[in-house]
Amino acid sequence: MDRVKTWPNITYPSYRRQLPHTCNPPTALSTLHTMSSPLSDPAIVSIGYEQRSIEEFVQLLVDARVDIAVDVRLNAISRKRGFSKTALSHALASAGINYRHERTLGNPKDNRAPFRQGHPDARNRYLQHLSNGAAPVLNDVTDLARHNRVALLCFERDHSQCHRSCIAQQAQELDPALTVLTI
Repeated sequence: MDRVKTWPNITYPSYRRQLPHTCNPPTALSTLHTMSSPLSDPAIVSIGYEQRSIEEFVQLLVDARVDIAVDVRLNAISRKRGFSKTALSHALASAGINYRHERTLGNPKDNRAPFRQGHPDARNRYLQHLSNGAAPVLNDVTDLARHNRVALLCFERDHSQCHRSCIAQQAQELDPALTVLTI
């Protein structure tokens, strides 16, 4: 792994995937729904960056053969170095992973603490959010996961304490053949 500077004052590792010589990486997110990586089976991978460095986080995604990282935070900002939207997208791009932020899938701020604490009302509130205004985006992410390995990313390391669990559950209800992996 070489060190490559891709963003001011932040050095990211250069992650290299071993792609067959016939595989050309996608050039635009709009074409992703028709493409499938020859190295990974379609699936949803749920991952949180809590207690992880950007280097460890990206390496986990590379090891999991993720094609697209979907940021499901309401606001793609972080006090943790490397995890705000622009820096994160640059780090992922250096690993050959496409990034997209879907704020519509974010958990409302006032619902986060109760969700982490396991309150059933908080989970139900988020599921209601998914079935209302977020349904088209959920359908889009589910469609991406039918053809690609898609990571759902947020802060919480524990899948069960994060709204990613609801997104993954709803995606599996839309397509029971989808595999969900947690990191």
